[in-house]
Amino acid sequence: MQLTGSEILVECLKEQGVDTVFGYPGGAILNIYDALYKHSGEIKHILTSHEQGAAHAADGYARATGKVGVCMATSGPGATNLVTGIATAYMDSVPMVAITANVTLPLLGKDSFQEVDIAGVTMPITKHGYIVKNVEILADTIRKAFHIARSGRPGPVLIDITKDVTAATCEYTPVTIQPEERVTRYTREELMLVAEMIHKAKKPYIYLGGGAIISGASAEVAEFAELIDAPVCDTLMGKGAFDGRSERYTGMIGMHGTKTSNLGVSECDLLVALGARFSDRVTGNPKKFAENARIIQLDVDAAEINKNIRVDASLVGDLKKTLTELNACLSKQEHPEWMAQIMELKEKYPLKYDEENLSCPYIMQEIDRVTNGEAIITTDVGQHQMWAAQYYHYTKPRTFLSSGGLGTMGYGLGACIGAQIGQPDKVCINIAGDGCFRMNMNELATASRYNIPIIQVVINNQVLGMVRQWQTLFYGKRYSQTVLKDKVDFCKVAEGLGCTAIRVTKKEEVAPAIEKAIALKAPVLIECMIPEDDKVFPMVPAGAPISEVFDGDDLKRQS
Repeated sequence: MQLTGSEILVECLKEQGVDTVFGYPGGAILNIYDALYKHSGEIKHILTSHEQGAAHAADGYARATGKVGVCMATSGPGATNLVTGIATAYMDSVPMVAITANVTLPLLGKDSFQEVDIAGVTMPITKHGYIVKNVEILADTIRKAFHIARSGRPGPVLIDITKDVTAATCEYTPVTIQPEERVTRYTREELMLVAEMIHKAKKPYIYLGGGAIISGASAEVAEFAELIDAPVCDTLMGKGAFDGRSERYTGMIGMHGTKTSNLGVSECDLLVALGARFSDRVTGNPKKFAENARIIQLDVDAAEINKNIRVDASLVGDLKKTLTELNACLSKQEHPEWMAQIMELKEKYPLKYDEENLSCPYIMQEIDRVTNGEAIITTDVGQHQMWAAQYYHYTKPRTFLSSGGLGTMGYGLGACIGAQIGQPDKVCINIAGDGCFRMNMNELATASRYNIPIIQVVINNQVLGMVRQWQTLFYGKRYSQTVLKDKVDFCKVAEGLGCTAIRVTKKEEVAPAIEKAIALKAPVLIECMIPEDDKVFPMVPAGAPISEVFDGDDLKRQS
């Protein structure tokens, strides 16, 4: 078949099983959009309000489905507007292919209109990047890009195609894409060493990260926890990999982790890290992290072994396959005294909040109750993100989508749109603070254009809540540029962008608002007014050991 480069691109997307792309057209990419128009019955295109929204939507689609997310943009500013979304995906190991078109080959490198070296710009934040200047290599390049994006530790890949390549023709031969093979890179001796360390432990703890979700290892994690009779904590990225309602589950670890998880990990004699990278938000002071424990790390990326924390043993490979082999080597362990100690910590240090006033923890508990924990929750970044992680019980993987590594304000709404398109039978709810919502609230227009039934909850305290919390605790209450009180009416904004809007000011209004929003099966904004000085607790000061975790009660005792 003789096809143009644009037609080859579309055929290759179909080969890869792509059913949806998110993007925004422009001059350099017009040939590709013309080809998409002719195949609109096979590949759905979602026109976002901004290219950053397209990147976040592709990211949310990927996290919710496990497939590769695809976004597109034209040259110059269109391409650079994807950068924050690409970096977000890179930090959280999300499989994404970002496709951009550039000026024609004779104009490259001449500061031509809307020319940017987007491959150079994105080199530090992609697994790989391609500039395609010859139509003959286009199909193979696209196939390689998708393979790189989803294999091993997933991540974003950029394909930049010059406009003349999108118009040029060559022979296209279709291929059948084979499933990615799960690989391991450890020896039998290393596997048996890890098994022996586990058998000798008297106080084991499991520390669960996003790799458990990426590899689809939830069942193997649950079996592992039962076999070694250990409590389980998770990172922000690991939410849902282990049943959040299990008795073994002790909550999140790290800066805003539970006292149980932080104190328990500080006291354990063996810490088993599953698909987790020992982020600074988890470890606090790395020199004092789990200092009483031997540490085992299981990860697909060899570069993560001993990068942030020195470990005593490691297994490099796909977590699902690794745990399957490890579980087969283990006999059932019993640690009744250790588990009783952890249960005592859970009873002594439950999560607490002001139950008299409307608050985000209460809102999250009501969302959990109304949806029976079955919704997909996306978030932006800040206090509301931590409350969403703490007070909603995630029982299944791919139900909590949040920017962990990059901490991208404005991420959640686009991600929620992508998640809803990828999982149309799920209730999809984005939790955003008023500061974050301002970043990309124009994507409500995208939701209304396609009648995507997302629910946007705005936790409005009229301040940049997390920054204000730090200013209160560590900067003498000098609230420099964190007060957002102005004349913006989010409900009117939402209505102006074609969505239904509900304002909530009392606790008794929360559940009816959520129920109404779900029943409407249309895009809805729920604005919830909360006090400006609500704080996220527990908390570990930056750089302190996680054993120094404190909460509101501790602050009151000190004052």
